[in-house]
Amino acid sequence: MLTSRSAVATAVPIACDTFKTEYHPNSGRAPAIETFSTFGHPVEAEASSTPIIDDTPWQPFTCRADFEFAELAHQAALNKDQTDKMLQSHTEVSKAWDRAATQMTTFEKHVISVPYKKEEIEFDVHTRPLWDWAMDLLQDPLLAPHFVWDAQRLYKHDGTDFRRFIHEPWTADRWWRIQSSLPNNGVPFAFILYADKTHLTSSGHVKAYPVIARCANLPVHIRNSDGIGGGRVVGWLPIVPTDSNEDGKLNYTNMKRVVWHKAFIKLLESIILYSKTGFAHRCFDAIMRWLYPLILLLSADYEEQCVMALIRGLHSNCPCPVCCIPSTKLSDLNATYPTRTVEDAKAFLELYLRDRVAGEEVLKAHGLRPIANALWEVNNSDPHETLSFDPLHVNDIGNWGNHLFGELKVRAKALGREAEAKIDKQFDAFPRWRDLNHFKSVMTISFSDGNKLRDIAKQMLYSAQNVLKRSEDPVGYALMQCIGSYLRLTMYIALDVHTEATLTAGEAELQVFGTRLHAYIDIQGEDLTKNWNFPKVHALTHAFPDIRAKGAVRNFSTRPNEKQHGPLKRAYLRQTNRKDVANQVLKLDHISLVSELIRSRISYLDEDRRKRTMSQGQLEDEDTLDDQPFAGHLHIGAPQVPVTLAAVEEGNTSNRAFQDFRKKFTKFLNTFVASNDIPLADGVTWLRPTANDKLQEHRYLKVNYESIVDWRLTTDYLRCNPNFHGCERRDCALVRTLDKDGIDKHIFVRILFMFKFTVSNHTFELALVLPMDTPTGSRGGVDRDLGLTRLRARPSASSEFISLQSIVRGALLVPDHDHDRDFFLVDLVDTDMFLRAKLLRSF
Repeated sequence: MLTSRSAVATAVPIACDTFKTEYHPNSGRAPAIETFSTFGHPVEAEASSTPIIDDTPWQPFTCRADFEFAELAHQAALNKDQTDKMLQSHTEVSKAWDRAATQMTTFEKHVISVPYKKEEIEFDVHTRPLWDWAMDLLQDPLLAPHFVWDAQRLYKHDGTDFRRFIHEPWTADRWWRIQSSLPNNGVPFAFILYADKTHLTSSGHVKAYPVIARCANLPVHIRNSDGIGGGRVVGWLPIVPTDSNEDGKLNYTNMKRVVWHKAFIKLLESIILYSKTGFAHRCFDAIMRWLYPLILLLSADYEEQCVMALIRGLHSNCPCPVCCIPSTKLSDLNATYPTRTVEDAKAFLELYLRDRVAGEEVLKAHGLRPIANALWEVNNSDPHETLSFDPLHVNDIGNWGNHLFGELKVRAKALGREAEAKIDKQFDAFPRWRDLNHFKSVMTISFSDGNKLRDIAKQMLYSAQNVLKRSEDPVGYALMQCIGSYLRLTMYIALDVHTEATLTAGEAELQVFGTRLHAYIDIQGEDLTKNWNFPKVHALTHAFPDIRAKGAVRNFSTRPNEKQHGPLKRAYLRQTNRKDVANQVLKLDHISLVSELIRSRISYLDEDRRKRTMSQGQLEDEDTLDDQPFAGHLHIGAPQVPVTLAAVEEGNTSNRAFQDFRKKFTKFLNTFVASNDIPLADGVTWLRPTANDKLQEHRYLKVNYESIVDWRLTTDYLRCNPNFHGCERRDCALVRTLDKDGIDKHIFVRILFMFKFTVSNHTFELALVLPMDTPTGSRGGVDRDLGLTRLRARPSASSEFISLQSIVRGALLVPDHDHDRDFFLVDLVDTDMFLRAKLLRSF
């Protein structure tokens, strides 16, 4: 549970941007209070000696050029003939890779044997010993300073008190509990493991079953990356072949689970003993610690979670891998049921081994299989605790992609093709935004990509709000209310930093969603055809407990791991002869790993040499850039040829927003200069821009702002272009201004024209904008029911000038196609806008 804490005595002044860190008592470290500029910086690591510079990091390649050619040949998947034609010996390159391969832990092959129908069936398992891989990470001088060992409780002062927040795994509750169970000098070495079958070919005939590991002791920007310190294939599990005579039979299904857990034991073998005894290691800060390896998080979709937890799956009595909720209660989001425990599972298995009939009855009642779980062998690795909520498969592909989106398509189709076409047309008209997929149509197309499904969900509410209306389709309207709540719930779940306030709000929204879901179910009456008692809707009840226990969902999402299937598929298709698949693909994957290691060392050497050539002043200027408290600043780009004010007016005579351009600009300019105490030339008291004075239009703007989610610098990329890739694009922004009483307020604007204008050696970055602050009256029923924020633009002639410095951040606004000058704020575009919109609505 997140709680408020009082400040402790400290020499650091307590202010809004003050942070406090409480370390686990076993660490022996005193609480620390830091300002924003120092919080999060590894002070001890910086004070310690820096990694040794290797002047020849490309070894065992004879020179840098040889390595870079081999790197290029590997990435481009050049074959022997192609390599030889480029004046390099393929044989020599291969030998160099073989020598380099020894720098990192290689794969080992094991054979496991499983009895079935009085026969012993053998399977190959390939593993990179987990503890050896961990030692590779620990011994890398570029990674060593970044390891975090002790549990922490973090607080930020809000002007009244310190409020706890959580993000990384070591800031959440489970790490603290685990460290409390270890000896005083013991710390967790926490693994995150992901496993999932994948197709190596589009036909699906060739499959792979990789296991990917990440180290939870490393920060998320390293841990979730694809480079050194990021996710790495550590296992290749066997896939039991399909058998038309055996598939579906209980014994054959159980045999598959036995194979999985026997294979997984091979992966875990190297950490089982150390999870009980610890492993003494002198860390980067020169402190000797006892590291206790454990599986902190398991990241997987529902099918794999059933295998990992050894439950009987979708049609069992208790289909949740975490708790014992009955299958008939899965849609009840208010209910809580006992959590599964290892002790219970072991007791049921022992009963089964003594009395198969009685044991099978108990196991079946709890949805468990009569098999020992491999994870039981590793201390502090309870599979029911380590299994984690996955937003990709639970929400994007599951609750939305397979269920809510499908229901919406059914409702729209029932209204006729005109309704479907209207939704598609409004999707096509949806304004472009960086990192948001754009769709010409969605209603008659099937999507399987979770990222695309997530972006469709973000746009659907605005594109369908005037189609599925209460008057025309009460059931569809109830569905829209359900979708609106679901989308707000997913935004709370997606936050990268959580406080007690955001967790409480998210839990409240979960109850709203549950209520609206059942309202949608009830309104259908006898026409209800869908059973909403399925595991993924129930999984939502575990999202916030998982966040409290393990940190933000990006710590355990499958999204970073799914991306790693791509390189394996490319290696198979481009660089193998389709035989002995596991050995060939894993060898290529290992070359990729070694290549990344050598490249990281070369990059470090290059950066070190660059810094050595810089003066102390240059270094200080460069280093302070990231230490600023993220005051908003801009970069204006895409400059056009300077033109006169008269030319601007003449070129926009048909646009009422440019009416009286020079007159309004003169008034704004004088007010702006006076209010900002900008000195003018001697004797000048009033600026009078002439028709021949020139300005320079710009069509691109980068806006840096401090995110209210994680207080980090974030960038929006805005366009104001009459012809951007063939379409007019005028982006919107949130700006800080004053009301008629001189009090600060925030409004949304559409940027119509950006430019620079110079006065008395002062160059101003300005914009003509259309404010969206016309009163809309009390919030309408549809807006309130769907959670929409409506904005209304002023008439075009009421455009105004602003300083670009007044922009807080960019904003995505979508027109309400049924009401001229009305727009909806897309607060679902990112978590910062979601929280900002919530704050703005509260005023």
